[in-house]
Amino acid sequence: MRSASASLLSAVLMLTVKLHAAPAPTVSPSAVPSGSSQILEDPKFGPIPDESSYYTSDNSTSRPFPGNYSQPVFPTSNGTAGADDLLFQNLLGAEWAIFAFYQFGVETFNQSVFEEAGYPSHTYQRIIEIRDNEAGHARIFEEQISDASTKPAPCKYQFGITSPVAYLAAHTVVEISSMSFLTGLILQAQLNSSKAALVAIAETESRHEAWGLIDIWQQSPFAGPADTVFPYANEILDTTKVFVVPGSCPAGNPDYPVPSQNLPSLSYLETSTTLLPGSPVTFAFSNPINQPHFEADQTYYAVFFHGLLSITEPFDIKTNASIIPPEFEAKGLFLAVISDTPGAPTIGSVKAGPLVITEQPVEVNSGIM
Repeated sequence: MRSASASLLSAVLMLTVKLHAAPAPTVSPSAVPSGSSQILEDPKFGPIPDESSYYTSDNSTSRPFPGNYSQPVFPTSNGTAGADDLLFQNLLGAEWAIFAFYQFGVETFNQSVFEEAGYPSHTYQRIIEIRDNEAGHARIFEEQISDASTKPAPCKYQFGITSPVAYLAAHTVVEISSMSFLTGLILQAQLNSSKAALVAIAETESRHEAWGLIDIWQQSPFAGPADTVFPYANEILDTTKVFVVPGSCPAGNPDYPVPSQNLPSLSYLETSTTLLPGSPVTFAFSNPINQPHFEADQTYYAVFFHGLLSITEPFDIKTNASIIPPEFEAKGLFLAVISDTPGAPTIGSVKAGPLVITEQPVEVNSGIM
């Protein structure tokens, strides 16, 4: 099996959808113009998700609609913002980073590169298809933000990936993390339609992940009876800011994400653990500028999330040592945070993290943090 060596922070994202209700004619990809982003306020402008095959089979290497627009769409109404406008603004900000990740893959690699690395002959085509799906997600999220709120535009992004192996490892981290992230967003959503939309998008992301596990890593796509629930979706969103080129976001974009805790990032010393249940682990705080502040007389904990469970383990502030819960099944995804309260029951109790640990495939953890 190929080993993965990438220099990435575990980050993730993705996100949500409310199905398009108003019928409109399909627009040919060649007929989609660029120009003022304000035209995107019209939900009938451009290819319409679920009516057009554009978002499953564009197949172009150039940036698909609406990724060819670079300015935010400003409010056209002074009315009250929609109940889930902030949620969808955060989602669209995250989606632009994910779309950029797949567009980067389409522009940087080709089928020959993947074949030479030993991957299936259709690998590059699948990356293009996922990129097309992500463009559709961006358009869907734009439509869910009411005309009383700003629709954010993409920033510029950098991923630091040079090999197809590292790229496909990153794909796995992005997709498997997004599924736990979406469950956290359901806890934020106020409208039932938004909650249903999040489930619908998660199902698409699970297909992306299943493809990678089967074709790329040649492993079973089944990861236990439930994917991991992580309650604080914005903490995962915050980690994606590491990919943004400083100063590159368009003027007028809303802050991202809101709210933002700006927590210290969490990683681990590779020599300290196998990352399997029951393994000791020594955490590290990889951002030298943003380090945690621990009170000497306060007790802190490592809280791990897997499936529907959260399990608390001791955390030593002198050695940064803890243990991965032995009760967990070695399947799917683990997430870890450092908290001042067992179970990390509130967002304010989280002091660092989250750390993403993949159990399938275990190779993806090698060199990622």
